[in-house]
This record gives sequence, C-alpha cells and structure tokens, in this order.
Amino acid sequence: MSSDSNPFRPPEARVYDHAPTSMGRFLPDGRRVPAGHGYRWLLRGWEIFRSSPGTWIGIAVVFMALMMIIGMIPVIKIAVNLLIPIFIGGISVGCWEIERGDGLRFDHLFAGFSRQPGPLLAVGLLYTVSMAMVMFAGVFGVGITKAMIDHGVEGTELMSLGMMLLMVVLFVAFSALVMAVWLAPPLVIFHEISAFRAIKGSLRVAVRNILPFLVYTLLVLVAAVLASLPLLLGWLVLLPVMYASLYAAYRDMFFEA
Repeated sequence: MSSDSNPFRPPEARVYDHAPTSMGRFLPDGRRVPAGHGYRWLLRGWEIFRSSPGTWIGIAVVFMALMMIIGMIPVIKIAVNLLIPIFIGGISVGCWEIERGDGLRFDHLFAGFSRQPGPLLAVGLLYTVSMAMVMFAGVFGVGITKAMIDHGVEGTELMSLGMMLLMVVLFVAFSALVMAVWLAPPLVIFHEISAFRAIKGSLRVAVRNILPFLVYTLLVLVAAVLASLPLLLGWLVLLPVMYASLYAAYRDMFFEA
C-alpha cells in the first residue's frame, strides 16, 4: 500500500503553527465561565459530531477496538493510559479542522503521533503514575481501617467515619487527576507547551470552573447510562461527542469570548 492511499498516515500540515492566530486570542490563565456552559460544551460536541457522523463513528470504532486490544494484553495494557492523550490530541486537531471549514478525516485520530507525541505521552505517563499513587494510598488506607474494625479495635464508629472520609478524599484526588489531564492534550498540541505546564494549566482552569465541570460530568453520566442500554451501541455516538465537547470546553475557557 502506498503512503498516499494509507488511511492511517497522519496529515502532514503543522496545525499548531497557525492554530493560535486562527483560533482567536489565547488566554494562558484561562477564564471563568457560567455553570450552564457545561451543557453548552456537550451541545457543541454534538454539533461537531453532526458535521461528519460517519467519520466520527469510524474513529470511535477503531479507537475503542485499539483500547480493548491493548487492554487485553497483560504486559502492555498500561499503554492505554499513555496513549489516550495522544489520540485526544489528534482528535482535537480534527475538531479544529472542522471549525476552520476543512472537515474531519479518519487519519486525524493518529495526528498526535506526528505532532508533539513526546509531551502527549508524558501527559499520559504523569497521569498513570499519579493514578497509581492515589490507588495505592487508597488500598493501603482502606486495608488498615478494615483490619482495625475487624479486630474489634475501640472506636469502631469513629473508624467507620474515617473510612467514609477516606472515600471522599480519594474521590476528590481522582477528580483532581481527571481535571489535570482534561484539557492538557489540546494545550500541548496547539501551544507546544510541556506536559507539566499543560496539566497544571488544565487543573487550574478546571478548578476555577468547577460548577460547569460538575454540570458537564452529571450530564455525561446520564448519557453514559443511556448509551449503554442498547448493547453499548450508543457509545459509538457518545464517545465522539465527549471528545469533541472537551475541545469545545478548551475553546470556551482558554480563548476570549
């Protein structure tokens, strides 16, 4: 197969060279938006999906298949978390192409492998290491508390309260990690910043916009339940809408209105 006909070949144009000027005025520190924008991000994601539904569904099928295949291989399944930011970066490029009128192509899924792959991989690595630390701390804390309760140590009610508090702390820590990598891929791929700066910027802006983030999360959870009912087929639509909505959130919070 020639390189010209290879659908997996990433596009050759250096999108991030002109993205900052064509997108508008970039705000490095981001901006605060109303809570209702959480709904608007999903709505914009749906609009982006409707621009090329067939291509989006093809991207979703290949993306899910790749993640499932990699996840089933014990030795390399850790690569799932490492590769997701690269794929999100490529999808962000596709969303930008739609926005500027050039349209989405299937090979946008792999565009992150030719644009800032190192920093995008670093985003996945930092997320994976941080998640492992949170999970280890959680398992360790739950194990100790449960052992003390099982052995009848005095203050069982207080320990149960401590267990609940630990769950809350773990949930907050997990949410912080999600927010930290939420907008990092488009920041890396369009603005050529390091993984650490991208994660720091993503976390800072997401915390400032915690209300729209919560609205968005609740809506996604409801949509996920509905998408799972017809044999998970709804995820062929929901997954592209979610990733397109992340791009919409990035555009909303990091650019002048």
